[in-house]
Amino acid sequence: MAQKIRLGILFGGRSCEHEVSVMSARSVLQAVDKERYEVTMIGISKEGRWLLAKDALRALQANEVSDTGASPVMLNYTADRGLIALDSISMEGLAGDIDVLFPILHGPYGEDGTIQGLFELAGIAYVGSGVVGSAVGMDKEMMKRAFRGEGFPQLDYLALTRKRWRDDPEGLRREIESRFAYPIFVKPRNLGSSVGVSKIHSTDELTEGMDQAASFDIKIIVEAAAVDCREVECSVLGNDEPRASILGEIVPGNEFYDYNGKYIDDNSELIIPARVSAEISDKVRQLAIDAFMAVGAAGMARVDFFVGTDNKRIYINEINTIPGFTPISMYPKLWDATGIGYSELIDQLIQLALERHQDRQNTRTAL
Repeated sequence: MAQKIRLGILFGGRSCEHEVSVMSARSVLQAVDKERYEVTMIGISKEGRWLLAKDALRALQANEVSDTGASPVMLNYTADRGLIALDSISMEGLAGDIDVLFPILHGPYGEDGTIQGLFELAGIAYVGSGVVGSAVGMDKEMMKRAFRGEGFPQLDYLALTRKRWRDDPEGLRREIESRFAYPIFVKPRNLGSSVGVSKIHSTDELTEGMDQAASFDIKIIVEAAAVDCREVECSVLGNDEPRASILGEIVPGNEFYDYNGKYIDDNSELIIPARVSAEISDKVRQLAIDAFMAVGAAGMARVDFFVGTDNKRIYINEINTIPGFTPISMYPKLWDATGIGYSELIDQLIQLALERHQDRQNTRTAL
């Protein structure tokens, strides 16, 4: 029998999307092929401590990574790839060397290039985009700048600092209202899962929405709303030659596809395939691949669009380099509808990570 690949799954994390990460990790653990992979679950608490759960399933069911019943560990970034215990607790159950890491960490410190830099220092293979792709994909301002540089169609937006809002709220209100017609969207620059996002209809709501976004980030994005448009998403898979899935459509149960609509209310409708023409579908799928390449993504990403109900207008919204990964999340559902099941998708992502790591090992680091 071939030796199992030693897989480390990271979940939890310091961001506001901690609980979403736990939900995704629970699904991956249940679906991963145990005959092929030796799995080590590594939880990261909201305080940033790395913990090796003695009973991973029980920890995941709690929906939050805590210190209870777990051994503190750290990633070894020397020549020995694996985990190091941080106290005298028995090393029993510690996996030793790890061949590849699967970070299921949404938001800051997990999806923004921070932890990817640590993986690079450790010289270990990992699923998903590298430092640059993760950072650009997470930072909505830099992402939009990259898209604008490539000439991709997108809605008008304004990026501003929290300090500027707090120093001159009245001046900024005037600037925003002179540039945009209501409704508009206000969101933090560096969060996903619609955390901190508000749909704004009036001056009074603008103050509340700006204050909320400013509580989550030092930069804020103000965007024009997509009028008479469908919310369409496309999953991308690959490294240098990525593939695009068929398209899916979100019909929000709430006024927009907010955090509650995604994870709590269960009142949004996912339509696969999306209700767009074949011509528009082809254009969106190609644009998803182009966006993937534009930010330097790798492995996986979900690219979100607005498509006019007239089947003429396309606007790229954003790219998510670590999309939600439960079986009912759009990323795996789109691949399932395209012909790649959930367990097979996990396997392909791991193989892409190993291939990319091997390719990088062939790069010269000295003269």
